Amino acid sequence: MSDFYHEGALELQRRLDTHELAAHIAKRYVSDELDDDAVALITDADSFFLATADTLGRPDCSYKGGRPGFVQVLDRRTLAFPSYDGNGMFRSLGNILVNSAVGLLFIDYERAVKLRLNGDATVSTRQVDLSAFEGADAVVNIRVREVFENCPRYLHDRKAGEYSRHCPRPGYVPPDPDWKRKPEYDGIVRRTGVR
Repeated sequence: MSDFYHEGALELQRRLDTHELAAHIAKRYVSDELDDDAVALITDADSFFLATADTLGRPDCSYKGGRPGFVQVLDRRTLAFPSYDGNGMFRSLGNILVNSAVGLLFIDYERAVKLRLNGDATVSTRQVDLSAFEGADAVVNIRVREVFENCPRYLHDRKAGEYSRHCPRPGYVPPDPDWKRKPEYDGIVRRTGVR
């Protein structure tokens, strides 16, 4: 994980005095393979967000959706998903052909869990790969480089139609998220003291 943070991230960690927290999280919670919880979240997902970039580093983000199970976990370090019929632009998959680095964001709104996954992707249009996914035009395979849960405190409750109680606003001090109150974070996180 020594290359998990680049110089830009490290500079902001220094400016905002979060370097100890960031180092702790990277050491303890960032992995190069999926654990059982990550596998369950991914295989239950009916959607995720995919970030790619072209050869000049210009980013693109797209929503990918399907029936639960449309993202297959092939092993603890590999997953695959189908590309279904769309608008024919192939911005995301085209980017993968010239720059294999990808980022995926899975969100389980009901359990308030966000899972981030970074890896390297390939695109296949071979019939042997397409046959594993009904209706696929192409298949994207991803080799996991980093996977980690991400703080879900700003997720809104779409079912109840309520904004997260952690969102700042005038005259209101948001409560600390539960994770900040764990003993492992004593002395390395800022706390409001509000429960």
